[in-house]
Amino acid sequence: MSDERLQKILAQWGIASRRLAEQMIVAGRVRVNGKIVRLGEKANPDRDLIQVDGVPVKPTERPAKVYLLLNKPAGVVSTCSDPRARSKVLDLLPPQLRSGQGIHPVGRLDADSTGALLLTNDGKLTFCLTHPRHSIAKTYQVWVSGDPPEPILEAWRQGIILSGRKTLPAKVKVIDRAQDQTLLEVILSEGRNRQIRRTAEQLGYPVVRLHRTAIGPIQLQPPAGPILPPGCYRPLEDAEIIYLWNLVNLTSISVPVNSPEHSI
Repeated sequence: MSDERLQKILAQWGIASRRLAEQMIVAGRVRVNGKIVRLGEKANPDRDLIQVDGVPVKPTERPAKVYLLLNKPAGVVSTCSDPRARSKVLDLLPPQLRSGQGIHPVGRLDADSTGALLLTNDGKLTFCLTHPRHSIAKTYQVWVSGDPPEPILEAWRQGIILSGRKTLPAKVKVIDRAQDQTLLEVILSEGRNRQIRRTAEQLGYPVVRLHRTAIGPIQLQPPAGPILPPGCYRPLEDAEIIYLWNLVNLTSISVPVNSPEHSI
């Protein structure tokens, strides 16, 4: 293996997401051959002694890849740590997955939002899926206040200006209209910060509830199966993992049907 940036090594070894690995390096928690390293430095796991919080990172102990779909409940934050001691998505996993495996969320859902969230310890996949150049359609059920007319919905579909930049076209359709709320299905191909809530607010019909039902073809309720209950998770099917890797144009992935992540 050639020298690689430390944050990439830590992500590939399932220690943390690349973003969290960068924070660990900046905090002085990572050493190479006994020396505290700075962000941007490189190492070779086959040659160098890499330590995180004094614990060696050993290539032979690299954890098995884990790919999960979680139905995030409201009030749970999509982070691995929280200074306000709020409930985190990792708290919903069993102890053997909660720590020591490098599992982290792929992207985020607001604390008040619910629904589909990917979790993995595959840092390379996380980096690719969260990079702006890769887009994956995400489907939401969105309850908004009031009864937005067709011109408002069409403006949403065409894109509006948020923070000086126009949003990409979206698919928006009415599912149900109640007395004081409207249920919409919204499909986005980008993931800007609080995009749906900010868009709805700007258009004059603020969000009452937001629930993500699918990430690409990865659904909380697959066509041939029951819905994933809130607070529960399931391992991704082989075809779902392959879809994610094909999406980011990576060359190959080994997904044995009876691999450890499929027996959780």
